[in-house]
Amino acid sequence: MAVRRRANRLLFAVLAPLTLLTLAAMILMWPSGNKDGITLANPYAGAPGATFASGKIQRVVQESCTQGANQDTQVQRGSECVFAFTEPDKGGSPVKVIINPDVAKSHGVKAGDNISYLDLTASPGAAASQTTPLYIFVDFVRTVPILLLAILYSVVVIAVARWRGLRALIGLVGAFAVLAGFMLPGLVEGKPPLLLALVGSTVIMIGMLYFAHGFSARTSTALLGTMFGLGITALLAAWTTDAANLWGAASSEAATLSNISGNISISGIILCGLIISGLGVLNDVTIAQSSSVWELYELAPETSARKLFASAMRIGRDHIASTVYTIAFAYAGAALPIMIMVMLYDRPLGEALTSAEMSEEVVRTLVGSVGLVLGIPVTTLIAVLVVKATGTRGSVQPATSNGPNRARHTSTAALPEESDALPLSAPLTRQRNAHLSAPQGEPARTPKG
Repeated sequence: MAVRRRANRLLFAVLAPLTLLTLAAMILMWPSGNKDGITLANPYAGAPGATFASGKIQRVVQESCTQGANQDTQVQRGSECVFAFTEPDKGGSPVKVIINPDVAKSHGVKAGDNISYLDLTASPGAAASQTTPLYIFVDFVRTVPILLLAILYSVVVIAVARWRGLRALIGLVGAFAVLAGFMLPGLVEGKPPLLLALVGSTVIMIGMLYFAHGFSARTSTALLGTMFGLGITALLAAWTTDAANLWGAASSEAATLSNISGNISISGIILCGLIISGLGVLNDVTIAQSSSVWELYELAPETSARKLFASAMRIGRDHIASTVYTIAFAYAGAALPIMIMVMLYDRPLGEALTSAEMSEEVVRTLVGSVGLVLGIPVTTLIAVLVVKATGTRGSVQPATSNGPNRARHTSTAALPEESDALPLSAPLTRQRNAHLSAPQGEPARTPKG
């Protein structure tokens, strides 16, 4: 017990200052929320007199654009246009909504779709114009399917992981609160992106790990491994962003952000994104690796630290292989349109992978994978040291003057009461020990239960 207390005190002595330092940095860097000097045109703000409405499509027709079109609809007079007769959610007769050509060609619309559209009937001069449609498609309304998917996700997580799954979902909400309330406004105000990402990510990990998995030495070792992986990821991300000259060429949003405020750094946003993108996977492998060490120890508590580390690293190598694939394919799926465009350009593979369009995804994959790979052995080593220092199961004491029977009895008694290992053999073990320890000439009494 004294060794266990010393190990727990050591973990506390390491994590407590790091936590206090992180919280202090977060308080000092907390954004003011001031948006002065930011000039961003709201794409969802209608023209004078125009309003947004929503409704369900009743039928879709393709007709000649007899009304013509303005510049926003991107069609020419006399060409074929797609119109959706839509029943407004607020009631009234169906209205004839013109569908943007890119939407009509790439995805299309059909009866039963819920859409939002711009109502120009009250706009000055729109009703009398013969060249401007009165109802223009804006977007699809996705509230119901996304809400159903979120409910299904929550039900599955809670059904399988139970209370721990519920706590993880609540922690996820807290993580997005830190992201939306601290990190994003900080980037807008020009806070140091590297420090901002490290502080915000560390706060997220501290909250999520302890809230989802509870306060324990197992969780603390996973947190230390996660912090180490975060540090490696941050250093690599800072170096690569500068060395590879990443400036957001593949994103139209980056060009928009660079023009709305002098405080916003596109390179800083990319740097912060590189760190955040590997956060979830890093946390996943560190907590899994820490749990693997504890479970291996529970199965064979007499195993030496060297063998325990080697066994856990065999599991860790499987984690590394599978998770590297996960990261690569996740980023490839997100960048699929860019990959198709690069493929159509018929450029050499090396030139395509290092191009402005693909380099960010390549760097994101490599940086996240390096932090992940190095985080696993560090987490495993910390977990092995802690579990060997705090564990008491299976500690066989040396034989005393009472002989080997006493040694076997001591070994069995050393198992903690809360252990669930081999529960069916417990009565047999107690019966065997009773026979072994019974005085000569007396019948052994079989324990009840």
